[in-house]
Amino acid sequence: MERRDLVSGGLLGAAALFGTATAAEAAVAQERDDRAIAEAVDALRRSLESRQALPPELRRLREQQRTFLKAHDKYPDFIEVGLDVWDRVYDWHVEHLQMPAITRRADGRYLMPFMLTMLVLRPEQAEAHIGYPFDPR
Repeated sequence: MERRDLVSGGLLGAAALFGTATAAEAAVAQERDDRAIAEAVDALRRSLESRQALPPELRRLREQQRTFLKAHDKYPDFIEVGLDVWDRVYDWHVEHLQMPAITRRADGRYLMPFMLTMLVLRPEQAEAHIGYPFDPR
């Protein structure tokens, strides 16, 4: 028997003897790490999906805009909204770090842009009110 066979055989035998417990522990640790990574990715996905989902008020506003766009080939200039819708649009701006550019007309009504349309606050209407889109002409 040669010295090379003894050394290599001894190392392989020792690695096989000690490696089984280490390999099992490594497999368990790897599985734990994989599960943690998968949970983190899933949490990130859920977070992004929840941020992209529009609230019902904004979906209704977009539906009004799309209907007007299909009929007139342009976005409406104005849509009148109640207080709840106004607040929800304002909160959406804040949540997405967009500065809401609120202005006031000469007649005292507040205006806030939403996409290519100006929302007109109508506090005397029902709080969930979303009026029909219109142009000033």
